[in-house]
Amino acid sequence: MTSDAADRRAAEQRGRRAETVAALYLRFLGWAILGRRFTSGRGSGAGEVDLIARRGDLIAFIEVKARPTTAEALESITPAQRVRIARGAEAWLQMNPRHAERSLRFDVIAVPGIGRPLHLADAWRPDA
Repeated sequence: MTSDAADRRAAEQRGRRAETVAALYLRFLGWAILGRRFTSGRGSGAGEVDLIARRGDLIAFIEVKARPTTAEALESITPAQRVRIARGAEAWLQMNPRHAERSLRFDVIAVPGIGRPLHLADAWRPDA
């Protein structure tokens, strides 16, 4: 395996671990996890949504980043990624129409190497 391939694999594993930690954290706080790593398929223009969670009448589409701070996590999400994540959310809602009338938001969870996850609620708006 080349160094680049090994680096990509390690980053993928870090990301999966961070998503698991974030999902457990959300469940501890009373959220129900409705989806993990949702994608509507190649060529759709929609990006992957790391976690989709519900608490009460609220659905959160959550981007998880293995970063030490929420600021670094937010900075790592490009405008193009935000558009793809929003498209992924739209695709998920089309596949799950019973949730379409709920309140929706886009969150970020930063998972540091040490310490609890840092949850930034309503991190961005798709139209912003």
